[in-house]
Amino acid sequence: MANEPIRLLIAASGTGGHLFPAIALAQKLPEYEIEWLGVPNRLETQLVPKQYPLHTIAVEGFQQGFGFSSLGILAKLIGSVLDVRRLLKQGKFQGVFTTGGYIAGPAVIAARSLGLPVVFHESNALPGKVTRFFGPWCTMVAVGFAVASQYLPRAKSVCVGTPVRSQFLDEEIHTTLDLAIPDGVPLIVVFGGSQGAVGINKLVRQAAPSWFAAGAYVVHLTGDQDPEADSLQHPHYIALPFYNDMAPLLRRANLAISRSGAGSLTELAVCGTPAILIPYPFAAEDHQSYNADVFTKAGAALTFKQSELTAEILQNQVLSLLLSPAELAKMAELAKAIAVPDSAEKLASLVREVVET
Repeated sequence: MANEPIRLLIAASGTGGHLFPAIALAQKLPEYEIEWLGVPNRLETQLVPKQYPLHTIAVEGFQQGFGFSSLGILAKLIGSVLDVRRLLKQGKFQGVFTTGGYIAGPAVIAARSLGLPVVFHESNALPGKVTRFFGPWCTMVAVGFAVASQYLPRAKSVCVGTPVRSQFLDEEIHTTLDLAIPDGVPLIVVFGGSQGAVGINKLVRQAAPSWFAAGAYVVHLTGDQDPEADSLQHPHYIALPFYNDMAPLLRRANLAISRSGAGSLTELAVCGTPAILIPYPFAAEDHQSYNADVFTKAGAALTFKQSELTAEILQNQVLSLLLSPAELAKMAELAKAIAVPDSAEKLASLVREVVET
C-alpha cells in the first residue's frame, strides 16, 4: 500500500482568517487526499472547495476564558473529541492540520490521543488562547509572525508566514481592476475585514471630502452591517459591501485604511500597500494591536487607536501621505519586506515533513 496517497484532515472554521490559509495550503498538497472538519452554518460551508469532503461537529468557544468551567461546553467538547476520533480512525487519516479557533481543541485532542501528528498554524502576532493551550500538544506550530514564538515557550514553532489566496501571487492580474478609476489618480482603499467596520466607515465618510478635493479616489468596502453605507455620494467615491478581487485593488491602491487582522495584513504586505491601521478595539486580548505593531515597527504602516482617532486627524494624516509620494514608496517597499510570498509552499513542506516522518 506504499503508493496510497497520504490522507490529511484539515480543521479550519469560522472566518476567512482561518479558512484562506488552510485552503491555500490544501492547494499546495495535490498529492494528498484531504478532507475538512468544520462547524455547521459557518463560512466553511460556503468557502471550502467542493473537492474536499466537509465533516461538521458541534463545538463552542470558551467565552469566559479558556477553561472547563461550563459543564455544557465540556460535554460538547468530549462529544466532539469522540466524533473526531471516530472520523480519524474510520478515514485512516495520517495527520491533522488546523488553523486554530474553536475547532482546534477537539481536533488536536483526538489526533494526539491516536498518536497522529498535528501541525497548527497561528497567523497572529499574539497567539490566541487556544494556540497557547494546545500548542505544546502539537507536533509543530507554524507562525505567521516571528514574534509569536516568544508567546509559545513550551511549543515547537517555526515562522513560515501566512499563506494568501492564489490571486495575490499572480502578478499578471495587477492591471485588471474592473472599477471606474482613472489611471494616475491617487487611490485610497478602505476595508474592515470580512465583517466590515462601522467605526472606520464613519470616520472615512467625514474625512473623505478633503481627499476628493485633492484629486483622490476612494474605494470603500463597507461590509453589510452599516445602515449609513450609502449616505455619501461623490464621483470619486465607490462604496461596496464587499469586493472579491482584492489583489488587483490593493496593488493599484496608493494607500489602504484597514483593520489589522492577520489575513488583511498579509495581503497588504504581499501587495506592497502602505497602510493606516486602526485595530479592532474589541478583538480578543487586543491581538490586532500586536499585529499592527509588527507593521508599524517595520515602517510599513501607521497605527491609530480607534478611541483616539478623529475624522480631522485621519483626514490630515492621509493628505500628508498623499503629498509625500516618496514616503509612500518607502512604506510600500518595507511592507513587501515583511511578506512571505512562498508561505503556502513553506507550510506544505512542513506538513509533508511532519506527517510523512
